[in-house]
Amino acid sequence: MNTRILKGLPSLAFIFISFLTAAQSSFAADGEQSTTIRLAAYNIKHGRGMDNRVDLERVAAVLRKLNPDLIALQEVDRGCSRSGKVDQAAALGKLLGMHHRFGQFMGFQGGLYGMAVLSRFPVEKVIRHQLAPGAEPRCALEVIVRPAKSAPPLSFVSIHNDWTKEPFRLAQANDLIRGLTERKNPIVLAGDFNAEPGADSLIQLKKAGFMFLAKKNNGNTFPSPAPTIEIDYFATRGISYKVPPLTQVHDERVASDHRPILMDLPLTVSKPSGP
Repeated sequence: MNTRILKGLPSLAFIFISFLTAAQSSFAADGEQSTTIRLAAYNIKHGRGMDNRVDLERVAAVLRKLNPDLIALQEVDRGCSRSGKVDQAAALGKLLGMHHRFGQFMGFQGGLYGMAVLSRFPVEKVIRHQLAPGAEPRCALEVIVRPAKSAPPLSFVSIHNDWTKEPFRLAQANDLIRGLTERKNPIVLAGDFNAEPGADSLIQLKKAGFMFLAKKNNGNTFPSPAPTIEIDYFATRGISYKVPPLTQVHDERVASDHRPILMDLPLTVSKPSGP
């Protein structure tokens, strides 16, 4: 036998095994295919960093480095004097090349104060969920997107619950649960829950079927220079996992008083038809 063919057999075997491995990871079952999207959540404190400087481009640089497909943002201004009367959701969307949607809590300093979602995917629908009041008015902002043509719709919900009292947060969690009762599609809650693990508001969401995803290493997210408490999370419902993905806390200490969190979310979609 030709010795050059013999020498080439190990390489051919490696290529064949690699192909099989890739095929197994890409197709979850007959007619199904897996895809992964990256999610981020960040309380940006209207762009005011720990140096007391409002710098939205710095916030954009942090998010650009994370390269997410969907971003839940909290403490976002639209036209407020404290942040230069800028529409921050629109500005960040432009800087990052993403669609933007804003949900207002209340009027503030000549503008509006609230939250936002940025998306690389076209936004099919937006729902603002009014929540029980706390120290300030509160809402949750839901956008419905389709991560792939053959994927089911995904509800991505930006969260910013009351920062003062757990009974307020529990009432807000109950309102959100009621608002999402009819959803049959997968849901991701993302953002600043202002509640530490074991809080009643988080337990209530777990009872409603939401899974809070564990974090890699230290899960603390606030305050950003040296975090001592964990209050920012991802929670999902209607998504099954072989192994639940882990949330990563990004080591950003200056751009806001929270650290951003990110996660790679695996989703199952229909296998494209055709030859």
